[in-house]
Amino acid sequence: MASSVISPAPTSSFINNKKDLGSFCFSSTSQFSVNKCKKLAVSKKIVSVMAPQQSERRPATTGSVKNAMTLTEKIFSRASEKPQLSPGDNVWVNVDILMTHDVCGPGSFGIFKKEFGENAKVWDREKIVIIPDHYIFTSDERANRNVDILRDFCMEQNIKYFYDIKDLGNFKANPDYKGVCHIALAQEGHCRPGEVLLGTDSHTCTAGAFGQFATGIGNTDAGFVLGTGKVLLKVPPTLRFVLDGEMPDYLLAKDLILQIIGEISVAGATYKSMEFVGTTVERLSMEERMTLCNMVVEAGGKNGVVPADGTTFKYLEDKTSLPYEPVYSDEKASFLSEYRFDISKLEPLVAKPHSPDNRALARECKDVKIDRVYIGSCTGGKTEDFLAAAKVFLASVRAISIITFFRQPIESYKNLLHPSLNEMEDNKHLYHIVVTDWFS
Repeated sequence: MASSVISPAPTSSFINNKKDLGSFCFSSTSQFSVNKCKKLAVSKKIVSVMAPQQSERRPATTGSVKNAMTLTEKIFSRASEKPQLSPGDNVWVNVDILMTHDVCGPGSFGIFKKEFGENAKVWDREKIVIIPDHYIFTSDERANRNVDILRDFCMEQNIKYFYDIKDLGNFKANPDYKGVCHIALAQEGHCRPGEVLLGTDSHTCTAGAFGQFATGIGNTDAGFVLGTGKVLLKVPPTLRFVLDGEMPDYLLAKDLILQIIGEISVAGATYKSMEFVGTTVERLSMEERMTLCNMVVEAGGKNGVVPADGTTFKYLEDKTSLPYEPVYSDEKASFLSEYRFDISKLEPLVAKPHSPDNRALARECKDVKIDRVYIGSCTGGKTEDFLAAAKVFLASVRAISIITFFRQPIESYKNLLHPSLNEMEDNKHLYHIVVTDWFS
């Protein structure tokens, strides 16, 4: 496997020569610092229709000139088969994995058939992953029809990776069902460093935790990808977030990303790549890195990415046998801005209504009465999230109504949380809204 010969990612602190960036830098008065990189002036030359007379061009004696690139730019470079790219370049990108689900799959299939023909075949049946996970337990016939359309399309196209669910009353009768699409992509080995993964869901950016480019696309783009395996993308500039310091036990990656979004706002990373590095990030588990990348879209980000390292390679050992090639930002790569955080000084955070950037310290909300707690979904529905929730609930001194939202098999979690879950009458279902009185 490629990972066995790849050296670790470079250390996180490598912007130290301001001349390399053509930038000026300043420190904020907050607990983090940011280096702003001044945009270089762009020459707007008018090119003559007739080529001017040129003097003889002598061969270069210093070899080919290559500008430094960020991790995301390198992935775009490989996927577009172009040796050099810069932010703002529009390129046709070869897609490694396309994921769709029961919300957007039917629309994407309809566009594919309209543009390529009713009998057209997808570009690669083994690079398409289809996961029903939104409408699977609903009495709405139209929503159920969406899942039927997925099933029909997968049979017609002989799609290799279709995680179907047929028996709504007994999850054991559905060995192929995997739950939340973003978590399933990781657990089933579809996330690999250096690759391009697209999905018809805004939180597809979760997969950037594996050192790959992952982002959400619309039905029209997905329909085109189904037929060609390509999509036209603009290379995003990169914001670099350096998270250092020992992370206290009472913090999770959700606190880290809420801190970041609170600083830059929900529009602070619009169509930008958010690259996460630093000693804190290096110590995060893969599931925590997934949480970090999952919420970049809440800041407007095009994608989030964590450089692949030993933690990544270890996670993938029993997930995929396909080769992959990690890439890393060059030492002199140009970042639009750099933000630094000392995580050892960070406190638990919450996002108050009505926006993810309406950040507050948890202790500032101590007088807010909690009636219900929502657990799960793609951001916080991983095994580690439920374990963390269990610790909080079991330590609570008062009873609250807990709502847990499962799109994973309940058997995967019930033994991790509380004995009362073992006694639930409906524990055979995959998709639950469970309300229970919780006492410590």
